[in-house]
Amino acid sequence: INGHAGYAEYGQDVICAAVSALVLNMANSVETFTDDHFEGSVGEDGGSFSFSFPDKISSESQLLMKSLILGLENIRDEYGAEYIKFRFREV
Repeated sequence: INGHAGYAEYGQDVICAAVSALVLNMANSVETFTDDHFEGSVGEDGGSFSFSFPDKISSESQLLMKSLILGLENIRDEYGAEYIKFRFREV
């Protein structure tokens, strides 16, 4: 996750707030409900978040990631692709 949506001024942007809530919930859910190890970091500016699994991930974590993507797609569909863009990278 990188950058701000630009839908509204900083602190008032519902898209940024929704994306942040979904991402934080996904990370907390993986940590709470699975045994998978992951690496996550938040940028100093608060506008970026990186999340990766260094090892093979469980079906539970895969489901949680799919749920995150579904939520992000729903935000994009509701507010417009100009405010939220996806780039998937598998490493």
